[in-house]
Amino acid sequence: MINIMLTAALVLFGIAIFISLCRIIIGPSLPDRVIALDMIGVHLVSAIAIISVLFHTTAFLEVILILAILSFISTIAFSKYIERGVIIERKHDS
Repeated sequence: MINIMLTAALVLFGIAIFISLCRIIIGPSLPDRVIALDMIGVHLVSAIAIISVLFHTTAFLEVILILAILSFISTIAFSKYIERGVIIERKHDS
């Protein structure tokens, strides 16, 4: 019974990732695309966690951690780029 529910959750996460990909392609503005990219990261982390439970292994926990950190950093970098136009600010001495 639990395997059926976890498999159904994986299918729903796959559908959500597909919808987010459509938002990235069709998205009318850059912030919409950044939010969709962040949603894909969250859904991938959740899907990998479900796969880890289905396979009764802890081997994917490091992958989950690294993917979550990279997703967070990329969201922050894209947001900073949208707001300021640059990711890394350099001070120019006059």
